[in-house]
Amino acid sequence: MPLISSWPALLPAGFLFLLYSCSVTGKQRVAPYHYKPDPPELYADIVKQDSLFFTAYNTCDMATQAACYADTIEFYHDKGGLSTSKADILEGTKNNICGKVTRELVKGSIEVYPIKDFGAVEMGLHIFHNKEEPGAPLPASKFIIFWRQRDGRWQMTKVVSLH
Repeated sequence: MPLISSWPALLPAGFLFLLYSCSVTGKQRVAPYHYKPDPPELYADIVKQDSLFFTAYNTCDMATQAACYADTIEFYHDKGGLSTSKADILEGTKNNICGKVTRELVKGSIEVYPIKDFGAVEMGLHIFHNKEEPGAPLPASKFIIFWRQRDGRWQMTKVVSLH
C-alpha cells in the first residue's frame, strides 16, 4: 500500500476526530454578520446628528460645526495625527475644506452602539469629493465618532478618520 493513501492510519483516531469536529462545527458557529440597530431610536438620533454635522461641513457652516464639537475634542487623523484644539480643527476646516471638499456618506454603512452613561459610538464609511482634484479616485474611508449626550444635547468628543 502506498504511503500517501495510508497516512491517516498513521495518526491516532482521536486526533482525526478532533480535526474533523473542529472543521465541521467551526463552520456552523459563525453566522453571517448583519447589523441591526439596537436601540433603533439611538440609531436614528445619531444618523440625524451625522447629517446635521456633515451638512454644516459641506456648506461651511462653521457655527454649527463648532456647536457639534465638544470643547475637549480629540480628532485622530491617520495622515494628520492627533488634534485636541477645537479652534485649530475649525480653522483647518475653514482654510482647507470650505469650498474645496465635500463629504458623501456611503449609504447603509452607519452602525451605532450605545455607551452606557455616556452616549454612543458611530462607525461608517464616507467618500470625500475634492473639487481641486476632479479626476481623482474616490475611495471610501472609515470613520468612528464618539458622541456624548449631556443635557439632551449631542456633541462629538472623539473622531477617528481613516483614509
